[in-house]
Amino acid sequence: MSLDAMDRRLLSVLQKQGRISNAELAEAVSLSASACHRRVQRLETDGYIKGYVALLNRRKMGVPTTVFVEITLTTQAEEILEAFEQAVARIPDVLECHLTAGTADYILKLVTEDTEDFARIHRQYLTRLPGVAKMQSSFALRTVLQTTALPV
Repeated sequence: MSLDAMDRRLLSVLQKQGRISNAELAEAVSLSASACHRRVQRLETDGYIKGYVALLNRRKMGVPTTVFVEITLTTQAEEILEAFEQAVARIPDVLECHLTAGTADYILKLVTEDTEDFARIHRQYLTRLPGVAKMQSSFALRTVLQTTALPV
């Protein structure tokens, strides 16, 4: 199924207001409530909408610090990549892990309480990751732009 302009408008609104009622969504995109409901159901069934979440305030949750960790592996052998990815998936502080092309093999995005908390995570988890040759960490000083909304 391809997306038409109405589907894109629905997705755009839902990305920013996931708890909007069907009636409010229908009004926002100028569609009847029943047609809106059918389209949203189809977008869910077809996998365009993966789920709905609550976005939490990192400061209130006690993890205001964002750290990006670039990791270079000793080799890119399949068994090393798999072991590394399985180990990273078990680290509770990692929000994202990306296999990259460039100077690093992986980039991790973590959230921590502060530098001391990052030191704990580094000792407890990062130094024990399999196949790591080099690791470089960068602390975010300020978040300039942050969104979960994809361009539609």
